[in-house]
Amino acid sequence: MEVPGRSPPGEAPWKKLSKEELENQYSPSRWVIRRGAEETLRTYSHIGDEATKKARATRRSLLHVPYGDGEGEKLDIYFPREVSAASRFCLFFHGGYWQSGSKDTSAFMVNPLTAQGVAVVVMAYDLAPKGTLDQMVDQVTRSISFVQKQYPRNEGIYLCGHSAGAHLASMMFLTNWTKHGVTPNLKGFFLVSGIYDLEPIVYTNTNAPLHMTLEDAQRNSPQLLLEAAVTRPSDPACHVLVTVGQHDSPEFHRQSREFYQTLRRGGWNASFEEIHDVDHFEIIWNLTQKDFVLTQMILRTILHEH
Repeated sequence: MEVPGRSPPGEAPWKKLSKEELENQYSPSRWVIRRGAEETLRTYSHIGDEATKKARATRRSLLHVPYGDGEGEKLDIYFPREVSAASRFCLFFHGGYWQSGSKDTSAFMVNPLTAQGVAVVVMAYDLAPKGTLDQMVDQVTRSISFVQKQYPRNEGIYLCGHSAGAHLASMMFLTNWTKHGVTPNLKGFFLVSGIYDLEPIVYTNTNAPLHMTLEDAQRNSPQLLLEAAVTRPSDPACHVLVTVGQHDSPEFHRQSREFYQTLRRGGWNASFEEIHDVDHFEIIWNLTQKDFVLTQMILRTILHEH
């Protein structure tokens, strides 16, 4: 059985996949190599939980800070030892296919970054089925506006997202900030094993709680939006790092490479890295380690060490 709406040859390679293969390509736990799928997901949750407990026990923090009026609109701020109004901030958006995950188990990068003087913000958003894609994008936008307003003298705001979180972060490329009353000092994006064209997800079981129509997917696909955009980056120095794990599925690789190429064509200062010998989950849980290659890339970008 083939996916509805197949395009002519040369367009949208995913449309040539069978329904079963499409499901397989967009199921990251099926591509893990060192553990079974269930053990990988348990390990992912355990490492995130332990990293968050450690961050809350060892770092000065402001927890469950409301950035909006909604019950789920909260964020955690973890500060470096030397706190300054001119700190750099890295905002992290967790993955979980827009339907699972929590800020309370996602402080992976807090200790390595705060140890180098970078404040880390981990934000929550309303998951499906309660939250829609449009609502989540709006919540991410408002969380960034909130941080900018709270810390107007910051030396830079950097966005880091994993998987679905990378999608939400990348939707910020085309945000109209004027209606939010502030233009955030965005200096960089770290997009980790993300999805940038949501249309394939419409035809997978992942879409069951999302209730995403084709129009919803197209309206919330940064790949399509950037391809059609006529605006250029407002800050040419803003660096975008698009990464994917070596053991991510071929579709995740294709999406990351095509999004990177679209960014370059649009004038963005973008780079692409395939992170060696990690899968979709290891690439993010290894951010708990200061010596992990991606941790070092992120720190070099934020601290301007090239």
